[in-house]
Amino acid sequence: MQRFICEQNIAHFQKLLTEATDPALRRTLEGLLKSARRDLAILESTEFGAEESPLEARRRRNGDANGIRQQFQPEFEASSHPYMLLDPAPGLLIVDINDAYAQATFTRREDVVGRSLFEIFPDNPDDALADGVSNLYTSLRTVVKTGQAHAMAIQRYDIRDPDGEFVERHWQPVNSPIHDRDGVLIFLLHHVEDVTADVLSPAGQARASPGPDHPST
Repeated sequence: MQRFICEQNIAHFQKLLTEATDPALRRTLEGLLKSARRDLAILESTEFGAEESPLEARRRRNGDANGIRQQFQPEFEASSHPYMLLDPAPGLLIVDINDAYAQATFTRREDVVGRSLFEIFPDNPDDALADGVSNLYTSLRTVVKTGQAHAMAIQRYDIRDPDGEFVERHWQPVNSPIHDRDGVLIFLLHHVEDVTADVLSPAGQARASPGPDHPST
């Protein structure tokens, strides 16, 4: 029932948004639409994870997860690039992060491993237009469905600092599948680069500003 309500709200807000012309009303509707999409993403990630079907889930459980991890774990840990390893199963639990990811996101491995992705990295509640959760979940589902890596557009996804306060961050994310030798999906690999400084620079702000032929929505 909750999923049905979320889907109905999304359809309703999308329809209203196409008809609205008042800027203030459009912004309100955009916030409501993003909130509904976020709620649906969290609900589906809890219930289904990123898995495509129950059959694929059963195949994955029979895969050689330990063997796969042993193959890439040294490179994963030593990389200077931020990486997070996810279990595609319901809950989207964090399997591991490397030191670079921990440093970039103000987290510690012992605090996040085994916990749900969107529990650890929720949207900023003070940003009504935040869409990091829904966009990341859509990308992870795309990776599972296609079996191919998916490069997201630069994404604003604020994170909590050591004091628990949300700070603005912009990322260049790439999500990739990790299969065993039989082609069974075992893990999802989330790679990000922090591009906040570039986005917030004067040049970045100029590129992000809509021109006269591209009004902001």
